[in-house]
Amino acid sequence: MTTEEKKEEFLATVIDSVGDGVIVIDLDGRIALMNPAAEEISGISRRQAVGHRFALVFHREAVLREMVGKTATSGMTISDHENIVIRKLKQLTPVSATTFPLMLPHGETTGTILVLRDITSIRELEDAVRNADRLSTLGTLAAGLAHEIKNPLGGIKGAAQLLELELPTESELRDNVRIMLKEVERVNRIVEELLALASPRGLQLSKVNLHKVIGDILTLQKRSTEGKNVAFQQQFDPSIPPILADEGLLTQLFLNLVKNAMEAVDDGGCIRVASRVISDYSMTQKGERRSRMVAIDVADDGPGIPPERLEQLFTPFFTTKTKGTGLGLAICQKIVTEHRGMIKVESYPGKGTTFTVMLPLIQ
Repeated sequence: MTTEEKKEEFLATVIDSVGDGVIVIDLDGRIALMNPAAEEISGISRRQAVGHRFALVFHREAVLREMVGKTATSGMTISDHENIVIRKLKQLTPVSATTFPLMLPHGETTGTILVLRDITSIRELEDAVRNADRLSTLGTLAAGLAHEIKNPLGGIKGAAQLLELELPTESELRDNVRIMLKEVERVNRIVEELLALASPRGLQLSKVNLHKVIGDILTLQKRSTEGKNVAFQQQFDPSIPPILADEGLLTQLFLNLVKNAMEAVDDGGCIRVASRVISDYSMTQKGERRSRMVAIDVADDGPGIPPERLEQLFTPFFTTKTKGTGLGLAICQKIVTEHRGMIKVESYPGKGTTFTVMLPLIQ
């Protein structure tokens, strides 16, 4: 192998190792080079692309074609970080794109370089921040309302209990009083959930074995399937160590998600809970080392959730159930946020729903 060939092989290896998608288009508008990251982002293989015209291979991506064309004719560098969505199979992938002129050492232009970056994780983080801001505003309002309701509610409950004691045993009004007390308890539960959503809490941090917490929840829920025959599957990554977290809050979080899954499935349904370490996510805090993330999936094979409802799931008081306050998932999101994590949901009508909780693997 000549020195020139070694240099070309080295450069090809470097480009193939880059995490961003790199596509080189020659002066005839044909794709001369495409790295694995570009294949992954676009869903188009190098075999399909190399040697073919860029405009034909990416015929559905009008913005990319326009950027490549402008750079080829003007020699300008063009960037777009907001408006590009690549259609890969049935999935839409948000990307940022930049086009550069490919120039030889003496200044002659020999083609165009297109660099693509998958910004799905950035969009998810932006959505999480927007949801957190919305929750903060609603939480402040909720806290004020909850305190205003709680005091008179206690008075109503006390008066109803006294009335129940005063009424004769055979009185028909006793049933009405019991209904009143039951409804007072229901309102009180809503108030408590509002306060849990609104009030800042200090986390009681300790080393928590996630698998034990989730395993205990599944053991208990197997005994309370309300007459339904439900199968439970556990797929835990044994390499995940205990993490620093509030065990009580994590129990509340995963209990809520598992209960939701149980309500979603029919008789003969299946609930799968799995844990894994995520390689493409990491987080860092000021003064701390970068830490990996652990993901816990709670999946059911129920009817799924319509796409138009997915964005509202974590909004307080929004619910798809006939019973319930609509605060459960908002509280789940708050618990995850307090642990500096993320929660997301994927659902396909007729196929089921998966909630994914991502937590920093801090020990």
